[in-house]
Amino acid sequence: YVINGHKIFITNAGRADIYILFARTGGQGTEGLSAFVVCSDDAGLLISAPQRKMGIRGAQTCELFLRNLCIPADRLIGRPGDGFRIAMETLDGGRLGIAAQAVGIADAAFDEACVRLKERRQFGRTLEHFQGLRWKAADMWAKVEAARQLTLHAARLRDGGKRFRAEASAAKLVASEAAVWCASEAVQICGGSGYLQGSVAERLYRDAKITQIYEGTSEVQRMVIASGVLG
Repeated sequence: YVINGHKIFITNAGRADIYILFARTGGQGTEGLSAFVVCSDDAGLLISAPQRKMGIRGAQTCELFLRNLCIPADRLIGRPGDGFRIAMETLDGGRLGIAAQAVGIADAAFDEACVRLKERRQFGRTLEHFQGLRWKAADMWAKVEAARQLTLHAARLRDGGKRFRAEASAAKLVASEAAVWCASEAVQICGGSGYLQGSVAERLYRDAKITQIYEGTSEVQRMVIASGVLG
């Protein structure tokens, strides 16, 4: 196979030794896609400089350029035309991973807000004693736990060999939106100090947003969930 093309937003590109590449080997539609194993030192694989991102800066992201990349036939995964099925099965599991990541971000934002509420004093008492802020903390905790339990439920379905596509998408949808909301509230509770570059709240706020985007946007998750519950 000789492959030409261009792909953006490749996590760990430039660091990984092995890539899974999906390329069109047949006609239009899902049956025309195939999956291949590509090695980082294959001739014809070019990698850009790392992209500068708003968050998740600990994971390097680059573009890939394929220039007459020659792939031996034994690098084909499955059979020709299996690529879409393989990609969808991979995404189901990947969405669980992003849901778990989002739960972690939301939980960390809740913890950071609690530290601020317990340490910061205004008008002779700590912030944790102001009812408006107590309700914020209660809402944050509820969203974190709802996202956590939905993620664990989807993971249990997968571990049990049961269908979990809609549940994985629901977990990612709920957890990613909880992460963004909780991170925003953590910045709000921390005030000016949370808005400073280098603060924990600021980093969590930047990191949270991508969980609504990669492995399928929140809009895509709603499409998957609707297909699962409505057909």
